[in-house]
Amino acid sequence: MTDDYIKHKYAPIIPEKDEWPVVKLAKSRKSFVQSVAGISKDKIISITGNNLDLLKEELETTLYREKLRIKQNPWLVDPDDEEEFWSEVRSALVQGSPDPNSTEEEKKQFYHQILTSITTRYAEEIASNFKHSHYKATRKLVTFGFSRLLNAARVKGFGSIFSKQFTLQDKIQIIGETDQLRHLASKGTIVMVPTHFSNLDSILIGWTISTLGMPPFVYGAGLNLFNIQIFAYFMNALGAYKVDRRKKNLLYLETLKTYSSEAIQFGCHSLFFPGGTRSRSGRIEDKLKLGLLSTAVEAQRANYEKGALDISGKVFIVPVTINYHFTLEAPSLIREYLSLTGQERYYKESDEFSTSYKISKFLVKFFTKGSDISVSIGSAMDVLGNYVNMDGESLDKDQRVIDTCDYFLSNGKVTVDPQREEVYTQKLGDRIAEEFHKINRIFSSHLVAFTAFEMIKKQNSKMDLFNLLRLPEEDLLLSYDDFRSGCQRVLNRIMEIRAEGKVHVAPHLKQGLDDIIAHGLENVGMYHAKRPLIKTEDNKITTQDMSLLFYYHNRLDGYELEKLFK
Repeated sequence: MTDDYIKHKYAPIIPEKDEWPVVKLAKSRKSFVQSVAGISKDKIISITGNNLDLLKEELETTLYREKLRIKQNPWLVDPDDEEEFWSEVRSALVQGSPDPNSTEEEKKQFYHQILTSITTRYAEEIASNFKHSHYKATRKLVTFGFSRLLNAARVKGFGSIFSKQFTLQDKIQIIGETDQLRHLASKGTIVMVPTHFSNLDSILIGWTISTLGMPPFVYGAGLNLFNIQIFAYFMNALGAYKVDRRKKNLLYLETLKTYSSEAIQFGCHSLFFPGGTRSRSGRIEDKLKLGLLSTAVEAQRANYEKGALDISGKVFIVPVTINYHFTLEAPSLIREYLSLTGQERYYKESDEFSTSYKISKFLVKFFTKGSDISVSIGSAMDVLGNYVNMDGESLDKDQRVIDTCDYFLSNGKVTVDPQREEVYTQKLGDRIAEEFHKINRIFSSHLVAFTAFEMIKKQNSKMDLFNLLRLPEEDLLLSYDDFRSGCQRVLNRIMEIRAEGKVHVAPHLKQGLDDIIAHGLENVGMYHAKRPLIKTEDNKITTQDMSLLFYYHNRLDGYELEKLFK
């Protein structure tokens, strides 16, 4: 992958919408939901070892947690009949429990029926409501609206709002292995796994997929986003299925995983954020949530079980990093991170993305300023973390072709082995985290934030992080010359790492150092009321918010650059 960016026009890989897997899935939504509910039920019975007492315990735990959730943490997006449904489950479990004289078979039927009603409800709640007409309208709206804003900012004069001089691809640069991704998407099934920093990521990735000429992906979006009208519209239009992070019970988690696995087996390209939630610290995720990731491994094994041994049955994992100079929600995210890691009382912060009005205001700001975004597409891998070639064949470290199916065999047959798949999922998670760092594209803002924070830290080396963040203003000043030489050291090391193929850099990092610094200062956290880094009139570098500086510094965590300041 080169650092340079060349704008392309991508033709659709499947021109006929009726051939899109996500459209086929929408058409068979009812039977698909029933199938997911049934498979989930069977899995839960298997997990509880076909033991009715254990199953009853899980049902009671689910009921208790759901009643608690409804009471303590209700959301606008929750169905109106929540209370009613769980009261019926409670009545069934408490009053309607089977007669003590019932046969084992009757008892089994009774509890299995309750289990089915819950998994059916969950499957229905999770399932996406993809409508092609909405998708088409959303795509036009995003492309037209954002492009108009972009031209209003960059093209002078009255006609600017109708100008077509700049497109979204000038603003959001898609770089990396785009040809491989498009080719493999036309042959097998893609699971895209991006980094996650902002609520805007879902729309950004949806636009990227569409621009690359690929059919829509199904993807898991946090149910909280459906609380906000503008997001609910986008999410439904883009084929999102709902992930409710409040629900931690076995029944829900198994139904969610089954939905993901079955959608992949159905042939739908899929997308989920393996970090699970937005990065609170600003770091690139390295400890990934393996729940949904395990569904890709499961789907691959299931495809092999069904005899789909060629490329059409293969699942490809494609890591993606979203690189930008700022995160709108950074102030509340870093406060949340610090309150949790500082063992202080957890307090709920207001989220900058809480209303449609705030999002619209932000989008206008973003598109009428000069700050760019890049989306880096990584090399495709199989579910074991091996790179694959353009034909979708898996390669070992010596570039020899290997057969992934062999890893799922036991006595010459493809078998289900949860423990084995757990190990594969862990390995895949580690590989994705490695790739995230490798395909990350370093911006000037990351460079200046990292250097400034490390220099202030070095000047106060005896302090822990929390004392460092409370330093008075006079202790936060750096001379420009010292800062400049610190930036030079970090930049030199970044270029060495880049030469080793372990990171990418934005083209603006190839300018002169003073221009890079000026660019970084101008862009880092550019929309925050308190800027993470500024240059004073008397040529000093300082911060207006040390916590925000820490957040933007963290983007370069994982490259051992801090050793330069020891």
